[in-house]
Amino acid sequence: MAEAADFQGTSPSPARRWLRRTGALFAGAPLLAGLLQLPAAAPAHAAGQDSLKAASGSETVAVAVDSLTPTVPGEGDTLTVSGTVTNKGKQAVTDAQVDLLLGSPLNTRSDIDTVANRSDYQPGLDGAPVGGKYVKEFSNLTPGVSQRFSISVPVDKLDLGGDGVYQFSVSLSGETSAQPWEQVLGIERTFLPWQPDEADRKTRTTVLWPLVSTGHMTAQTGSNESQTPVFRNDDLAKEISAGGRLQQLVSLGKELDVTWVIDPDLLASVDAMTESYRVQGEGDTTTAGTHQDVASQWLAELQDAVLDKEVVALPFADPDLASLAHNGTNVTGSLSHLKEATDVAADTVDSILHVEPTTDFAWPVNGAVDPSIVKVATSAGADKVIARSDSLVETGGLPYTPSAARPIGGGTTAVVADTRMSTAFQGNLTRASSSTLAVQRFLAQSLTLNLQSDKQRSIVVAPQRMPTASQAQAMAEAVTALQGGTWSESQELGAAAKAKPDSGATTRVPAASAYPSSLRKQELPRAAFEQIATTQDKLDNFKVILSRQSRVVTPFGRAMNREMSAAWRGRSAEAADYRNGIEAYIDSLAGQVKLIQKSETKLSGRSATIPVTVQNNLVQGVDHLVLRLTSKSPRRLEIDGENFDEQPVTVSGGHSQTVKFPTSAQANGQATVVAQLFTEDGQPYGAPVTFDVKVTEFTATVMLVIGGGFLLLVLAGFRMYTQRKRAAAREAEQDGSQEAGETDGGPENPEGPEERLTPEDLLKEESVTGTRADAPEQPSDLTPDTPAESADPSGTGERVDR
Repeated sequence: MAEAADFQGTSPSPARRWLRRTGALFAGAPLLAGLLQLPAAAPAHAAGQDSLKAASGSETVAVAVDSLTPTVPGEGDTLTVSGTVTNKGKQAVTDAQVDLLLGSPLNTRSDIDTVANRSDYQPGLDGAPVGGKYVKEFSNLTPGVSQRFSISVPVDKLDLGGDGVYQFSVSLSGETSAQPWEQVLGIERTFLPWQPDEADRKTRTTVLWPLVSTGHMTAQTGSNESQTPVFRNDDLAKEISAGGRLQQLVSLGKELDVTWVIDPDLLASVDAMTESYRVQGEGDTTTAGTHQDVASQWLAELQDAVLDKEVVALPFADPDLASLAHNGTNVTGSLSHLKEATDVAADTVDSILHVEPTTDFAWPVNGAVDPSIVKVATSAGADKVIARSDSLVETGGLPYTPSAARPIGGGTTAVVADTRMSTAFQGNLTRASSSTLAVQRFLAQSLTLNLQSDKQRSIVVAPQRMPTASQAQAMAEAVTALQGGTWSESQELGAAAKAKPDSGATTRVPAASAYPSSLRKQELPRAAFEQIATTQDKLDNFKVILSRQSRVVTPFGRAMNREMSAAWRGRSAEAADYRNGIEAYIDSLAGQVKLIQKSETKLSGRSATIPVTVQNNLVQGVDHLVLRLTSKSPRRLEIDGENFDEQPVTVSGGHSQTVKFPTSAQANGQATVVAQLFTEDGQPYGAPVTFDVKVTEFTATVMLVIGGGFLLLVLAGFRMYTQRKRAAAREAEQDGSQEAGETDGGPENPEGPEERLTPEDLLKEESVTGTRADAPEQPSDLTPDTPAESADPSGTGERVDR
C-alpha cells in the first residue's frame, strides 16, 4: 500500500520502496490482527477503534489537483502539478509526502471512465511513483487544515512511451498515531494525454458554443409609439455584465473556432435593453431599466465574436421539441407556434448580428430523440436533428466511435454528438480541482477516440444548453488545448452534417418507450399547451377589432413562443406563473373595449330611441365591431320593427361612442333588453349588458281624460244657458210692462239677450256637475334625458329619447 511514498534527501528506486513498504505492512499485520481480536469493552476503547478505521484506507486525506500545466505536454516541456492536501481525519498525519504516480496507457474510452470513477487507492492499478526529487514533504498535517503543494517535473523524466492517454495520479502517504507505518492516505487521479507528433489522420471536431437563456420579456409594452418593453426582472443584466455567464461565454468563445448556437429571443431581449425598457416590480408597478450601456457593449462584443463564424439560429425562444411531440401535437395550433418561431429566427439574428444564420438544425433537449420528436423537429423546415450517442446507441459492434452524421430516413440527417465529450463539463466546476479534472478527462477521451482507428471521422461536441460561467471557463480551456493539439482539427457543424456516414453506424431512431423517464418528468404538460391555445384564441378574437394589430400581435406571439421554451424544464411553477400572466394580460387589454352598464330605462310613448355607449380605453382605435341590441319581449317592445337591431361601431383610442337604436312600444309593462358587441365574423366580444325597459304608454289615456273633461264643460255651459233662459222668461211674464219694449227695440234673438259666462260661473257650475276645472293638461314632448358618456352605469329610471 505504500508504494507511493518517498523521503526527501534520498532517492531509492521504486522497487526498494515497494519492498520496504510491503515489509512494514507485514510487520504491522500481527499487531493489527491482535487488536482486532480484543473485546470492545469500554467506550474509550471503542473510540480508539473508530480512529483506527478513519486512519486506515486511502480517503483520510483529500487530495485536490488544482492545475496541471501544460494540459497536453509535448517533448521538452516541464509538467507542473499544483493543488492542496487536507487532513479529514481526527489524528495528525506525520512524515507526509506528496508523490506523482504514472500508470500504464489506457487503451479504451471505457478504461478512462473506470479510472475516473475509482476513489480509493488500489496497489498495482495506480502506477508507480516518479520519486526522486519530484515530491513534496510535510512533517505534520493537522486535522482539518489544508496544505498547498506544487511539483514540477520534466516530461522526459516521466519515461512516457508511445502515444496515448496515461493514468496520472497525485497521492499522499504518511503515518498516524493509530497506524504508525507508512501508507497511502489519499489519492486523486487524472489523465495525461501524450501525442508529441502530429497525427497522420486528425479527428475533425465540431464544438457547439450555445448562447441560450431563460425568457426575460413579458407581452406587456408601453403605450408610447416605440412600445417600451417590460421585463419580468433584471436578471438578464446580471448575465451580460462583466463576469456574468453570458458575458463569459462571449468573451471566451470569440477566441475559439466554434459553431455558435444562438436563441434569437436572447438577442431580441438584449437588443430591447439597449433602448428604454422597464422592469416589473411589486403588483402592477414597473421601474425604469438602467443597463443600456451593458447591453450595447455585450451586443457589440458578440457581433465581433461571430464575424466570419458559423452561426446556427434555433427557433425563437428555443421551444421544447420533446414536450411538443409528446404532449402538444394534439392541441390545436401548437405546431403553428413552432413554425412561427422558426420563421422569425433568421430575420432576428440577421437584423441584430448582421450575419446570415443557418436555421435547418433542430436540437432536442440532451439530444434525446424518438420518432415523434424527429417528426416535430422537422415539421417547421429543419432537416437535421442534433442527437446524442446515448440516445442513438451503437448496436452494430463497431470497434471505434463513428462519425456524427447518420441518415435516419425521410431526407433527415441525425447529427449525433459524442456523449462522453458533451457531458464532460456538467456539475459544479467552481472548484479548480473539479475544473482541471474535467479538462483532462475531455482531452483524454478525444485522444483515445482518435487512436481507435486510422479512419478519419467527424465528431460533434454538444454541451449543455446553459453552461455556468465556471463551466464555460473549463470548456474554453479544454477546447483551446484541443485546437492547439496534434490529433484534432476544427470543423463547422454544417460540414459535419455533410460528412460521409460510417456504413456500420446506427441509423435507427429509438422507440418512444426508450425516451429517458427523467427527461419526460420535466416536460411541459398537455395543460400548458391547452392554455397557450386558449390565449391564442383570445388574441385572435381581440386583434380583429384593432386598427394597428401588430402592436399587440407581435409581443403576444413572441410571449407564447417563450411559453413553450425548453428553459422551463424543472421549473414547472415558474412556467405556470408566466402562462397565467400572459393570459391575464390579454384579458385586461380586451376588457378595455366594453359596453357601459345601464340601469332600468323608461320608455314613455309609442316610439323612442335607446342609447348604448361603447367605451375604448386602449391607445389605438377599434373598428370592425358590431353592436347588437336584442329585445327579449318583442311583443311588448320592438327594436327597429324587429326583435333586434345591429349597428357598426368605430371608436378612437381613449374615447367612447353612443349608439342609438329606434324602438316602438306595443304594450305597457317591462321588457328585458340585451346589448352585445360582436366582431364582424359573428363572434361575441366582451360581456353583454342586460337592462330592463319599462314601457309606460300614457299619452292616449291622457287625451281621453282631457276630451272627457272638455265635453263635460260644454254640457255644463249648455245647461246653464237653458236655465238662465227659462228664468228670464219667467221674469218677463211677471213684468209685462217690459215685453213691448223688448219686442220693438230688442235684439234679433227672440229668446232674450245672449249671456256670456265668466270663469267664476264655470267654476260654480263645476261644483254642481262634478266636473273639475283643474284637471291636468296633456304635457308636451319630454325633454330627452341622455346621460353623458361615462363608464358609470346610467341613473335609475333613465328615460330614452323620443
